[in-house]
Amino acid sequence: MMVTGHTRRPASIRDVATAAGVSYQTVSRVINGHPSVKQSTRERVLAAIDELGFRRNATALALASGRSRAVTVLTANTTHYGYASILQGVEEAARAASYAVGIGVLESAEEAVVAAEVRRAADAGGGLIVIAYDPAGVGALAAVPAELPVVGVVETPATRPDGDRPWVWTDDREAAHAVTRHLLSLGHETVHYVAIPSSTRRTSARTTGWRQALREAGAPEPRPLQGNWGPAGGHRAGRKLAEDPSVTAILCGNDDLALGVLRALHENGRSVPGDVSVAGFDDAPHSAYLTPSLTTARLDFTGLGRAAFALLYGVLEQSAPIAPHRVSVPELVVRESSGPPPARV
Repeated sequence: MMVTGHTRRPASIRDVATAAGVSYQTVSRVINGHPSVKQSTRERVLAAIDELGFRRNATALALASGRSRAVTVLTANTTHYGYASILQGVEEAARAASYAVGIGVLESAEEAVVAAEVRRAADAGGGLIVIAYDPAGVGALAAVPAELPVVGVVETPATRPDGDRPWVWTDDREAAHAVTRHLLSLGHETVHYVAIPSSTRRTSARTTGWRQALREAGAPEPRPLQGNWGPAGGHRAGRKLAEDPSVTAILCGNDDLALGVLRALHENGRSVPGDVSVAGFDDAPHSAYLTPSLTTARLDFTGLGRAAFALLYGVLEQSAPIAPHRVSVPELVVRESSGPPPARV
């Protein structure tokens, strides 16, 4: 016979802590018979365990002992190149350290949804890595309890964070600056920009780097076009740019946007790089195989994932101090899609 209906979630160590009015570390000490707990506190915790029907399953034991060899990655996306590569780096580093990796998908940026996913990740034990490239990730990073070990993978900070910020990042600002400077060095009067959204501030680090290079060269500053994340957004922006004969160079906030821009220019009869130079960002695997192959900024997202795990591992295994740091210097990759502007008639 099939029985349907709602199944109550088993009580977790954090549920016991809340019911008893203590920290989950105190519950851990009671479960493991630690002598440093007051008798009155011990009795209160044991009563909460009985009342909630708490069971010492493997996950709870690991959390109680503080030796769970597992991490959970919270992310709003698992398919975009940067996100997927970070996940790959975390998994590679965790596997080498004999750690298990779980993934918690943030289905929206709503506060209640984010908070529920953070709680689930916390109940799984171990530590957390949060990919904070979007509003959901930023919200999750802020919602992680102070006592839980966590490392954030973040956009390039506007200023270097305090020494206790558990963050890692790549230098998007410098990457955008380098690509823009390259296009200007070819003789273009200015560089137009198709932007990706910023999760943490009005102007992203990539936009800041592009604008800084233009100002240093004394070049005009066109208004950026918003392109979202994928080729469709690039195509929409590219159609507008293709109609303007003064546009001779375009920087895109990622390689997927550049793919859409290339298509729009082709549909409008404008050749690349003969009429317009196009550059991307990230060096996704398809970038080298487009026609023409794409000039871009290479960022080591896989290394970023490995660095995030290494930072968390140091906290979990060695009580190492947290030190926020830039992971790698971006590399300019020059390919066929960039060249001098067309000769003036």
